[in-house]
Amino acid sequence: MKYLTEYRNPKLAKKVLQEIKATITKPWNIMEVCGGQTHSLVKNGILSVLPKEITMLHGPGCPVCVTPLNLIDKAIYLAEEKQVVLCSFGDMLRVPGSKKSLLEAKANGADVRVLYSPLEAVTIAKENPDKEVVFFAVGFETTAPSNALSVIHAKKIGLTNYSILTSHVLVPPAITALMEDTESKIDGFLAAGHVCSIMGYWEYIPLAKKYNVPIVATGFEPLDILQGILMVVKQLEEGRAEVENQYTRMVKEKGNESAQEIISKVFGIGDQIWRGIGTIPDSGYQINSEYEAYDADKKFKIQIEEVPENELCIAGDIMKGNKKPFECSAFGKLCTPQNPLGAPMVSSEGACAAYYNFQDMIK
Repeated sequence: MKYLTEYRNPKLAKKVLQEIKATITKPWNIMEVCGGQTHSLVKNGILSVLPKEITMLHGPGCPVCVTPLNLIDKAIYLAEEKQVVLCSFGDMLRVPGSKKSLLEAKANGADVRVLYSPLEAVTIAKENPDKEVVFFAVGFETTAPSNALSVIHAKKIGLTNYSILTSHVLVPPAITALMEDTESKIDGFLAAGHVCSIMGYWEYIPLAKKYNVPIVATGFEPLDILQGILMVVKQLEEGRAEVENQYTRMVKEKGNESAQEIISKVFGIGDQIWRGIGTIPDSGYQINSEYEAYDADKKFKIQIEEVPENELCIAGDIMKGNKKPFECSAFGKLCTPQNPLGAPMVSSEGACAAYYNFQDMIK
């Protein structure tokens, strides 16, 4: 197939769905790791046509959703108190901090700018040498290369007024944490295709073996999702637990080694706090000593106390696959996209936002 519409072909989708129904004999719980996959499942009506034996669990693969509450507060502090030019991708602006969002800070006069690339932030820093410019570098392994490149480029041209506030999280340690959670009911995983396009899928092979769980690197279109589910179901029904690659048009076993080299040049690996979940060991990228001058946290010596999440928000249980959005007492009532209590309701990849915006597509 060459064209996007072919990956949304209803006739082809029906054939794959029929094969899933013909294959499955037992109930299985399958987690799609990525929030983009969650939205594809919901908005394309896939959840409503899957056989009753399949329960899709929605994972923590939404970078906006797992960015620590404390880090949102740090970004707001930099924009308001330190009066930096705070640059960010647009999906971070409405995520609630402990008291407000970046969008509210912008409305109050802070210089918060929405960009499409961290290299744009480097340009802003170059053109405004009298101002400190900070890029809010959030994401999984997918966005790490571009954020690392911005730091490398800033150092190369001698900028001293550019830095990044980083919260990069890693998928394999998250899978480990999910499988070792005492409440886990996951039988198989759809791994995030865009993460695997950077990192490959070799890191998942020992996880599949250790936890006896199938893992399939999967794309985001309806046919990708359905085929990924079919591949997981076949493994489960046959008693196999292997790593397979559905997203062959983008993913190779070793991934993009040039991108990985760029990541390793700027970042090391350390413990990371995941919003709603807690600290996961060795699950985040942290700026190494060679580039620490570009670490906004260290540069501005930020001291912001951590505060607890809103007690009504069950985002952690949702992102661990233990509950569905509609099981939250605040869903659609006290918590809406206009007034979110937690990040999954406001993020473009959040499970709560998907369920709220496409309620008619869910059985």
